[in-house]
Amino acid sequence: MAQKKTKLHRSFGTQAPADRLFDIFNYLVLGLVAVCVLYPLYFIVIASVSDPVAINNGQVALWPVGFNTTGYEKIFENTKIWRSYSNTIFYTVVGTTINVILTMMLAYPLSRKNFFARKPLTLFVMFTMYFQGGLIPTYLWMNDLHLYNTPWVMVLLPAINVFNLIIAINYISNSIPEELYEAASIDGCSHIRYFFSIVLPLSKTIVVVLVLYYGVAHWNEFMNGLIYLRDEGLYPLQLTLRNILLQNQASGLGDVDSIIEQQKAAELIKYGVIIVSTLPVLVIYPFLQKHFAKGVMVGSVKG
Repeated sequence: MAQKKTKLHRSFGTQAPADRLFDIFNYLVLGLVAVCVLYPLYFIVIASVSDPVAINNGQVALWPVGFNTTGYEKIFENTKIWRSYSNTIFYTVVGTTINVILTMMLAYPLSRKNFFARKPLTLFVMFTMYFQGGLIPTYLWMNDLHLYNTPWVMVLLPAINVFNLIIAINYISNSIPEELYEAASIDGCSHIRYFFSIVLPLSKTIVVVLVLYYGVAHWNEFMNGLIYLRDEGLYPLQLTLRNILLQNQASGLGDVDSIIEQQKAAELIKYGVIIVSTLPVLVIYPFLQKHFAKGVMVGSVKG
């Protein structure tokens, strides 16, 4: 490690003045971009534990002002949030598993150039990307399938995302050569065994990308729960947090002091809800970042 740092230092020191100036400019620009990206998140964190009056007056910039945990207390004192947390974890884990399995199983045949139904099936899948059945027909369909107001509507309705499917198809086409199947078929390997024994182990990178894409989508799911769930015991986290925020907003009833306190609590809850809902994703993402970037770059290039 010390030798690498020495080499980097020497290479920087022996650069031409124009190259050195260019590198310094790049570092400054990238540093500024990083600050612009990270500061809004940092502001939400310090605002969630600051005095709402100080936030509205613009006094909160770098440090919390008037440390206050009322927002988090209001959120976590609601027993429904723990139930919705477990619901969202279930929807995310089970839904992502179903998503990845179905996406990879459909992506493999569509990546085979000699598959006889490849073009019509691809056109059919692409058609659904631009034209959908609409809200009312989908609602009636879910009701006829007896999925309405059940946990399974949250994991089966968004079973396959066409955009993610296209990324998986391109990854398999570009990363796994056709000659590999020809060599396996000589030894009597079937398509099913080839898929599970060779394609999936070689597609770990794109599987991580799909897990991240689908997992974040399930974690942030709000609209399907609002439309297809009636029982509050089945609500996902986002829907419960939204209800908590609405319940603590000023109702316009009561004396002036109570209305002001409601407004202050609602302001803190608004920031606290963002932290509570995004913290798990922020914790998991750094561990998947390397595979995520690699998989997106490979899967986005059409062969």
